[in-house]
Amino acid sequence: MKLALKLAAVDATIGGVLVLGDRGTGKTTAMRGLAALLPPIEVVSGCRFHCAPSPREAWCEECAARFGRRKKVPAARLPTPVVDLPLGASEDRVTGALDIEKALAEGVKAFEPGLLAAANRGFLYIDEVNLLEDHLVDLLLDVAVSGVNVVERDGLSVRHGARFLLVGSGNPEEGELRPQLLDRFGLSVDVGTPREIDERIAIVRLRDAYERDPDAFVRDHAAAEAEVAERILAARVVLDEVEVDDEALEQMTRLCLELGTDGLRGELTLLRACRAAAALAGDAAVGPRHIASVAPMALRHRLRRDPLDDSGTTVRVTRALDTLGLAA
Repeated sequence: MKLALKLAAVDATIGGVLVLGDRGTGKTTAMRGLAALLPPIEVVSGCRFHCAPSPREAWCEECAARFGRRKKVPAARLPTPVVDLPLGASEDRVTGALDIEKALAEGVKAFEPGLLAAANRGFLYIDEVNLLEDHLVDLLLDVAVSGVNVVERDGLSVRHGARFLLVGSGNPEEGELRPQLLDRFGLSVDVGTPREIDERIAIVRLRDAYERDPDAFVRDHAAAEAEVAERILAARVVLDEVEVDDEALEQMTRLCLELGTDGLRGELTLLRACRAAAALAGDAAVGPRHIASVAPMALRHRLRRDPLDDSGTTVRVTRALDTLGLAA
């Protein structure tokens, strides 16, 4: 789970991260902890939609109207957005809607941005994502494909960027995700309840220490947290320099063929995740160990159900890695 979140933080093009598992295993805690590891983003000063200073072609209508002819654009740095999407959120709350207060007070039509605007260029987190209502799933799928949120209602017509990394958690016992949404997550991991006594004791002690004195706990772990953040930043810098030769790409393709994954999204996600893993490890090129480390999380949710094989999807990926001589 930690590796998947760090890979997504290094390369947003990997796609989202889905974490499924037992209740009380720290899924939500880990997701929220991601925010502290992310560097700030640069935005056009005063933009409600987090537009980047460049390219100008991607600006929202408000930024284009304010700064379209200026050579220099005022910029500001903001923390990377990490926005929660509540299960019971209305469509207006998610996409944005007419600002009723302004309409009543000033008699003008104004747009009030929603959660998609707040999450632009950041992370959109959905707890219990498998319980998300169908109309919100359809909405998210449309926006995820286009990267643009379009609102046409109440006499308003607004378009703005909505590129975010979708991060979700849930308990599979409470329902399954729709295949279309499942396919939109770049990486998927299972989290189980620890079975080792020493590990359980260590977790309980850490949680108890935090509850007794949160400030002291944060200070004690600040150095380790900063080290992870620095590694993510360093990996982003060298990401494009990581080499993926034909041999590595052929190994990825053979693995997807062995598993019978549909389409080419499996290879593309595996390629990006392996490159991010190599950058995070400080390696100059992708090798078999990178493929072995990320293949289960990149491919396990893309496998067809096999009625003759009741083993878990992660087991099937591991078995295929072993067959191809790529096992770690």
